Amino acid sequence: MSDLEIRSVPESELERMLDITDLVFHVRIEDDVRDRFRWVPRRAERIGAYSGGTLVGQLAALPMRLSVPGALLDCSAVTMVGVLPTHRRRGVLTAMIERMHADAVEAGRPVAALWASQAGIYGRYGFGQADRSITLEVDTSRPLGLRVEPDTRPLRLIERDEIPTVLGPLHERAIARRPGGLARDDEWWTEGIAPRVDHWHDEYSEVRIVVLEGDPGGYAIYRTRGENEDTRAPGIVRLQELEADDTAVEAALWRYLAEIDLTGKIQAAGRPVDDLLPLLASDPDQVTIEGDWGALWVRLVDVPFALRKRSWAGEDSLVIEVKDRRLPSNEERWRLTTGGDPRCEATADAPDLTMDVAELGSVYLGGTQVRRLVRAGLVTEHTPGAAARLDRALEVPLTPHTNDDF
Repeated sequence: MSDLEIRSVPESELERMLDITDLVFHVRIEDDVRDRFRWVPRRAERIGAYSGGTLVGQLAALPMRLSVPGALLDCSAVTMVGVLPTHRRRGVLTAMIERMHADAVEAGRPVAALWASQAGIYGRYGFGQADRSITLEVDTSRPLGLRVEPDTRPLRLIERDEIPTVLGPLHERAIARRPGGLARDDEWWTEGIAPRVDHWHDEYSEVRIVVLEGDPGGYAIYRTRGENEDTRAPGIVRLQELEADDTAVEAALWRYLAEIDLTGKIQAAGRPVDDLLPLLASDPDQVTIEGDWGALWVRLVDVPFALRKRSWAGEDSLVIEVKDRRLPSNEERWRLTTGGDPRCEATADAPDLTMDVAELGSVYLGGTQVRRLVRAGLVTEHTPGAAARLDRALEVPLTPHTNDDF
């Protein structure tokens, strides 16, 4: 579009951004709850596409820190992406993402991440699907038997104003164990993770937080809904987040949730694919996996920096040829040396593997096997066994998981 201008969106146009969000995502953010949603674009770097002086496309990039194996990396957490239907297929999204990448390079943020509303869009911009989530449903109309002894220390319910102080250290330990989470400040906790009321599910109670303090410790964030008066369906516990330092604490939290009076079911959306509960339940039929979907998408903005900064499970040396048509500085043959002192340097040596930066993003957190991508024809293995060697170096103790919806 000849008249397209890409520039920062001033705070005075936050209402316009919410209007565009309403339109492109087919939702309605009511006037009385708009304050609840303004905090996201207010703290973001706001990129707008203007045509004739009117905002016709938008992208918000939240400066965050993403947990990767062994480290926290500065990250652009991308949200509120949308283009008016009158301006689709005119290069608007491409122009905004190019601006976002340039801003990330200038700010020194080596990775970007997003939740994809349409999975077919973001691969062409270098994002790869890096982890998956499952939904668990637990029948608690009868006692939930567990195959391990739950921690017997007392649990307590805490108030929202205690969340950053009490849950903060527990969450920091959780994302150090498992890649894929975001570091949280006070506002992220109280507005993003545990707002008093969930306006998308306003039939549920205010947020409840139960914690087992100490070391080991853990917590669960949940809401409840009472029995349906018309159908007599039992009450529901909707689990939002559960983190525990060890299995006994995890068992104690699940038992607490299962024993909440006047409820007969736990619905737990967004659990890691290696969740222990299906193994812990004495009767596996009480725990059902209701869904499995792609969660976080990761984009390496600075390939050599990102590869040097994550930890590796073993020592090796491989040449990876990276294709990246959006960020030419990444398109190179890189000699990756893994181990205790990781290095990643440009080389003229023949490649062991060739992959697009999107595939590199999908394996970066350790949640996708390189060998599987080779089988799918998405990664080329030039040296026999190279994919298996890279998989061994990428291996992580816990599968990546993301519980920060943005």
